[in-house]
Amino acid sequence: MTDSHVRSLAKAISWRVTGTLDTFLISWLITGKALLAGGIAATEVATKIILFYGHERVWTRIRWGRGDQRELRARSLAKAISWRATGTLDTFLISWLITGQALLAGGIAGTEVITKLVLFYLHERAWARLHWGRGTEGAAPAGASGLPA
Repeated sequence: MTDSHVRSLAKAISWRVTGTLDTFLISWLITGKALLAGGIAATEVATKIILFYGHERVWTRIRWGRGDQRELRARSLAKAISWRATGTLDTFLISWLITGQALLAGGIAGTEVITKLVLFYLHERAWARLHWGRGTEGAAPAGASGLPA
């Protein structure tokens, strides 16, 4: 089974909405400034949609973990960890650039390690239940529109 490019893009957008809200709240709590938090969150919208889409495309090529529910859960966890490593570095660099303070950037990025791992895992599990945009290898997704038949 393989995911379509449209499915990867939809996942990227739905994750970014969730992630941006989380980033904004954490940044606001740590800096105490809504304007800085908004700048960090807004910048991440662009960088992380691109990074997430690339991450999804890489994972579509990895066959491991597409079997039973136990394997799917392990795959979701592995994807959450690999994405979090990428996302944490991005958050740290953006936060440092915007605040000018490595300590604040580290606090924001460090807090996100916990919140985003949990949120990403739940996001993956929700998308695993949604079959829209999935097809078998070498075949188009079910239905002419890509929606489930």
